[in-house]
Amino acid sequence: MKTKIIMLVAISLFAGNANAQWAVIDPTNLAQGIVNTTKEIAQASKTVSNTLDTFKETKKLYDQGKEYYDALKSVNNLVKDARKVQKTVLLLGEITDIYVSYFQIMLSDKNFRPEELNAIAFGYAKLLDESSDVLTELKNVVNINGLSMTDAERMERIDKAYNAVLNYRNLVSYYTRKNISVSYLRAKKINDTDRVMALYGTANDRYW
Repeated sequence: MKTKIIMLVAISLFAGNANAQWAVIDPTNLAQGIVNTTKEIAQASKTVSNTLDTFKETKKLYDQGKEYYDALKSVNNLVKDARKVQKTVLLLGEITDIYVSYFQIMLSDKNFRPEELNAIAFGYAKLLDESSDVLTELKNVVNINGLSMTDAERMERIDKAYNAVLNYRNLVSYYTRKNISVSYLRAKKINDTDRVMALYGTANDRYW
């Protein structure tokens, strides 16, 4: 019975309609809202005919979805296994945050050419898409009426999903560092490293 209750709490992270009204303490639509927003951002990021206009749309989607992310972070009354699902969803929000925050800076970095920015945006979109696909699979795992498996198998699959999304989060961080390092090396050739160092934040802020 205890494991059934645990799984029902975990299910609440993925049930419901993201467009419905929700309370701040209700994780139901918060998690689905993050997944839906990430998918929308990934799709918008693949439209690279005009990088700046596309990113404006991406940023708008991100700002709208951030309320889900911030609210889900504040939910503390979850049991251990449901919290693992929550942490997995929040990692997806973190991936989006890294992308939006740093790509916005890259748009103002004169060391990147327009076609390079297009390629960078597409790379972020690919990583966002793949990480959100893991959440789609996780939705089936936590659904008792979905895949036929034991409670132990469900817990194992939840752990696997968490580790997969964590890996994507680390890949996005690495991808960001590598792109910024390109700008740094180009700046070094023209003795402009101070500007680049300042552009991407303090030592504590930098992913590179």
